[in-house]
Amino acid sequence: MRGYDIPKLYWRKIGEDKYEVVDGQQRLNAIWSFMSNEFDLGKDMDQIDGVDMSNLKYSKEKALPSKLRRSFDIYPLDIVIIEADEEEVREMFLRLQNGTSLNAQEKRNAMSGNMRNFVKTIAKHKFFDSCKRKNTRYVFEQIVAQMTKLEINGGPCSIKNGDLNKMYAENTGFDEKGRKAKKIKRTLDFLYSCFPQKTPELEWSAVITLYMIFSSLLDKYVITEKKTELNNWFIEFEEYRRGEVVKFREEEECDPEILHYETLVSHSTDSVESVKGRYEFLFRHLLEYMPELELKDNNRLFSEEQRRAIYRKYNGICQIKIKCNGEKCDWGNWHADHIKPWSKGGKTTVENGQVSCPACNAAKGANN
Repeated sequence: MRGYDIPKLYWRKIGEDKYEVVDGQQRLNAIWSFMSNEFDLGKDMDQIDGVDMSNLKYSKEKALPSKLRRSFDIYPLDIVIIEADEEEVREMFLRLQNGTSLNAQEKRNAMSGNMRNFVKTIAKHKFFDSCKRKNTRYVFEQIVAQMTKLEINGGPCSIKNGDLNKMYAENTGFDEKGRKAKKIKRTLDFLYSCFPQKTPELEWSAVITLYMIFSSLLDKYVITEKKTELNNWFIEFEEYRRGEVVKFREEEECDPEILHYETLVSHSTDSVESVKGRYEFLFRHLLEYMPELELKDNNRLFSEEQRRAIYRKYNGICQIKIKCNGEKCDWGNWHADHIKPWSKGGKTTVENGQVSCPACNAAKGANN
């Protein structure tokens, strides 16, 4: 109505008199909504040709004067019709949006290749319906991309946007039916079996950490019948964590390890330090809560996560006391020992593990 320029609209022809909007959807929606009298011009609208425009609608109640409505109706829109394949349209969309508020995952979603297709497919997994947040602005795809990066790396790593962009670029031929892809789906299937209902405790930083833990559990531990216990562990941990945070805010004595964990879930959550720190802390907490968890295939060696839990359980103090009187062992100089020997049917669990100094461990081995 003021004669101002409206930027070009870009449409892609997909059939006879049928188009999809590549760029300009918000402009079109605004025009159609106004013509349908879904909103008025607002009380602060400036006059046009001496006409008070405040709160005017298109054609009912306080309607536009006929002269202004005609100028609205005959305003010419510049429309560019595109006849191109989907990949070219995605590239054009990125170029048109350059400098606007597209987030990193929205840009990755416009990239071509199998990685993008895989992430989009897995983002529809029913586990995400159990999580707290909704899928606004491709947030599920962002989480799946981070999970995929962790799985490809084989453990904790940086999952910043730059790392994900590089992953997309280097894995355009990603095997959507390969071993890594199957492992991601299997882990999400198991997560869903443990959390089949909406679970408000499943914040995104927790989801990423749980994914890493459950991925490791599926590889190393016997957990098929532990779904209820795993659910209870996480809910109880979150309740304990929130309680300790309340104590801190009220200046009461609280668990310092929880405060450190709170820092890890609040700042730079995609850095390798935060990802690794959350994983190690929460995995140790799980093994302390479920010390009977057994390694698969009757593995004789304790896992790194089990060793960490055993060391903390005994504060690094030797429990055998054959060659020492219970000395404190440094982290780099101790052995995780089976209380009931593995050779006599002892299980490789935190519950059956203890700290031993190297001298006592050697003496016990000689006696056995």
